[in-house]
Amino acid sequence: MPLNNRLKEYRAKINVNQTEMGSLAGVSRQTISQIERGDYSPSVTLALKIAKIFNVSVEDIFSYEEDDVNE
Repeated sequence: MPLNNRLKEYRAKINVNQTEMGSLAGVSRQTISQIERGDYSPSVTLALKIAKIFNVSVEDIFSYEEDDVNE
């Protein structure tokens, strides 16, 4: 997927597990797990909530890389 994230790294910095992170962000543990694995792209609202929890910009946690479509 073109959306990469550093959520697991940031979560480790504040020493919270996926369940606790889900509670902080208002989502399930499974959603946090799917985001970390790259199986789920969060909504803009959820990405903003997550960034606010860590007091960083969305771009610090999430980065988008376009697929090469010039072939």
